[in-house]
Amino acid sequence: MTAASDSAKLASSAQEAHIEVRDLTMAYGARVIQRELNFKVNRGDIFVIMGGSGCGKSTLLKHMLGLISPAQGDILYAGRSFTQADAATRDAMRQSWGVTYQSGALISSMSLGENVSLPLQLYTNYSRAEIADVVSYKLSLVGLGGYESYYPSEVSGGMLKRAALSRAIALDPEVLFFDEPSAGLDPISSRMLDELIVELKESIGSTVVMVTHELASIFDIATNSVYLDANSKTMIGYGDPKYLRDHSEQAIVRQFLTRGINATKGDSVP
Repeated sequence: MTAASDSAKLASSAQEAHIEVRDLTMAYGARVIQRELNFKVNRGDIFVIMGGSGCGKSTLLKHMLGLISPAQGDILYAGRSFTQADAATRDAMRQSWGVTYQSGALISSMSLGENVSLPLQLYTNYSRAEIADVVSYKLSLVGLGGYESYYPSEVSGGMLKRAALSRAIALDPEVLFFDEPSAGLDPISSRMLDELIVELKESIGSTVVMVTHELASIFDIATNSVYLDANSKTMIGYGDPKYLRDHSEQAIVRQFLTRGINATKGDSVP
């Protein structure tokens, strides 16, 4: 069994691929970041992109979001090529996604309620009253009911993360993307955010794609994963992270997934 597929036997052919990355090469000019990436994200997965510092995790996420064009290869959503689609089709596909960033990326001059209302104003024909109802509901789902009028500077870091998640789920997205969702949070807040992600995934039926190096998150909520290696510049692990931890043929993958295994969140990547 090859390194890139050392847990491929866990990926049942009966499962439906929601996202498929085919022969993807990522590069900045002549500098190759990762090459020949091939993996599937099954519908309903909580899929983790992991690896050491500088391996291209966030770069891969940006390719999946269409923020960077691949040097080679294709990315498909529900069997449709996003990479080769025209601009109008890409925009339509993006409307079924929700994205959160490390910093939350809320607009500081707008209240939490106004931030959450933005996608509803842009992509629906809801009335002002209907938007207000949806905003109130989405904020309540993340434990921020009654905080509509608060500004980002008036709430804690954990509350900012939850408000950003509320905005990301405003349109009930089919896919939720997270870039280091627990970054900057204390262990208790991190665990609460993980639990919230799982609850929301189940309630709205989304597929989740997450960049993280946090072992607690990886083992608590991930159902599938890919490991990117900075040295070989390709993927050397793919599948359930618990399986990779115990059975990967690649020592570096096992080492990554067993580092500080008894430590709480907040460990840094070696």
